[in-house]
Amino acid sequence: MPARRLPSWAWVTGLTAAALVMVAVLAVRAERGPQPTASARPEPSASASAKPSASPEESKPAAVPDGSGTGRRIVYSLDQRRVWLVDASDASRRSFTVWPGTVSPSPGTYTVGTRREAATGTDGVEIEHIVYFTVESGVNIAFSNAVDGSSPPPPASGVQTGGIRMRMADGDAVWEFGTAGTTVAVVD
Repeated sequence: MPARRLPSWAWVTGLTAAALVMVAVLAVRAERGPQPTASARPEPSASASAKPSASPEESKPAAVPDGSGTGRRIVYSLDQRRVWLVDASDASRRSFTVWPGTVSPSPGTYTVGTRREAATGTDGVEIEHIVYFTVESGVNIAFSNAVDGSSPPPPASGVQTGGIRMRMADGDAVWEFGTAGTTVAVVD
């Protein structure tokens, strides 16, 4: 009697199951490993016109707002238009100003969900390092930076934008720090 061959669907099913097991094992190992931290000092912006604020306060590290929680997190202040990357020991590793969109998230605690390498923003600008953390009034709210390093243009009348834009170096830092599951605290 000749040997029977397994159907191709059985091979595909078996290989897919093995791949899923490996991904789960690697995810667990990565979760237990050291978490990335951003550099302690912000890098200078690509151009002087790309700064959202020209105040001398930029050079002084701003204190993490009270009531923003504890532990490793991203803190976003609506009033200050500022973001902090805070490590597990509650020390601010990086702080920088941002350009908020026309739709702001409500104060509260969120979790980074989806991340996307690059896309076109609702304002038509090519953006990268998109770190989504909530939806407000049907608009996705996310941190990102323009691929060309520019500040966002004024939105067209009536256009709702949820992108919280930052300089390229800051976008790189948020991308490295804001992995899926990272807490985002939004404060006034």
